Amino acid sequence: MSDSPTLSPGKVAVIGAGAWGTAVALLMAQKGLEVALWARRREQAEAMLAMRENREYLPGIALPANLQPTSSAAEALEGAALAVVAVPSRALAQTLAPMPRAPAYLSLTKGLAYTDDGLTRMSQVIAAVTRAERVAALSGPNLAEEIARFQPAASVVASSDAALARWVQKLLTGPSFRVYTSNDIVGVELGGALKNVIALAAGMVDGLRLGDNAKASLMTRALREIVRFGVAQGAQSETFYGLSGLGDLIATCTSLHSRNRGAGEKIARGTTLRELEAGKQVVEGIYTVKALHEWGQRSGVEMPITEAVWRVVYQGEKPLEVLSALMGREAKPE
Repeated sequence: MSDSPTLSPGKVAVIGAGAWGTAVALLMAQKGLEVALWARRREQAEAMLAMRENREYLPGIALPANLQPTSSAAEALEGAALAVVAVPSRALAQTLAPMPRAPAYLSLTKGLAYTDDGLTRMSQVIAAVTRAERVAALSGPNLAEEIARFQPAASVVASSDAALARWVQKLLTGPSFRVYTSNDIVGVELGGALKNVIALAAGMVDGLRLGDNAKASLMTRALREIVRFGVAQGAQSETFYGLSGLGDLIATCTSLHSRNRGAGEKIARGTTLRELEAGKQVVEGIYTVKALHEWGQRSGVEMPITEAVWRVVYQGEKPLEVLSALMGREAKPE
């Protein structure tokens, strides 16, 4: 691989002005970088420029002068050494396809897609659409509302390009945000995607008021399911016990800021899939569980908790009935 892009001076483009994209843009702006924040809707970009805050997704948090919102992809990417992609998984390919290319990409999107070629991670989607050779992924217990307020947190950046991972680490590491590197991009991305499915289930447990024992048991067994699946996909098992695995699982299954956990709670109280899809905030877990179900139908691999979540979300089965079926499975050693 070629040397990493120059760290300073430099410009970075963040593609996607939701809560998470804006939070990461704030982290980099804090380091003194010129940051362009691209919003799909012109009215959102204009509102951020006028009010100097992303009132729609992160109200009350000021945008510094070196963070410039725009709805022009050409303007955002001109001169950018890195494109940080924070676009929902279902819109990722069509969003990036018409845009100018960047020298390197960092994926913030935690999801999976399923095609005739199999399961696809978001870094693979980025590489396929942009033809980029230099792609990294960031994942960890990173709730946007806390990151944007510079509360302490840590994350992992993974890439097969070690120089790119180290460069991104330098870009993002600061007083409130510690970044580690990994060469296991498969494990880092799968941990980030699959925990959203489990968070849906954890939210259902909360919505049904089944208690902390039930949720702890669910999370523990789900971690085993995630590890088993990830290793079969070529990931390193130890990755799932780190920040992008267990750390992200804990945060997403327990936090009141977690949109996937919150969505699961709403489902338990009667919210429909159509209503979730119509919401302003994207619930990645409902798309990831569909991709995993489709893959499981083709491969024959058993993922009981994931399949249970799919049955509730897409088949309309009652969460308590599905839980009873899980509890009634044949007893076996842990």
